[in-house]
Amino acid sequence: MIEAYSGSKGRSNGARAYTETIESPAGPLTFVVNDEGALLWLKFTEGEYERTVEQELEREGLEIEPDRKPTARAGAQLREYYAGTRRTFDLPLALTGSEWQKAVWRALTSIPYGETRTYGEIAARIGCPRSARAVGKANATNRLPLVVPCHRVIGANGSLTGFAGGLHLKTRLLEHEAGIIARSANP
Repeated sequence: MIEAYSGSKGRSNGARAYTETIESPAGPLTFVVNDEGALLWLKFTEGEYERTVEQELEREGLEIEPDRKPTARAGAQLREYYAGTRRTFDLPLALTGSEWQKAVWRALTSIPYGETRTYGEIAARIGCPRSARAVGKANATNRLPLVVPCHRVIGANGSLTGFAGGLHLKTRLLEHEAGIIARSANP
């Protein structure tokens, strides 16, 4: 289960953000935490984005510092996921978005490791069964892919659709999880 973060730091007025880049199943990723260690951003460096994490943070007025002490907890859990020893995260998250977006993101965290759900199934789960497209839009604004696992959401026909940074990253993450499950089923 992911614990919600409700602190006020990490959004402007000279607040600091701490970054680290590590290897992941979808290639190198950069993640960012605030002063309290709440996860702010996660981006795959091989993704197709308009701006880097650093540019996004600077736009929000955050001072960026590489420092492994504040990023240690998140870094450890992300490495465990990569190694196949972690299937869920229990990190504080600084979720930035509307109540609708947050409801979608919370629903995403209930998708079991190695499984997928459709946009329609997520919409139904949050009580809005006709809002599959709105679920897709909320997914597109998810700043914490992998931890808030939007890669586990697929089209109604089973196809891979939409993933910030490119479908190649979504494919790698799903293949990683399938591989871990297959190895644990056949030790």
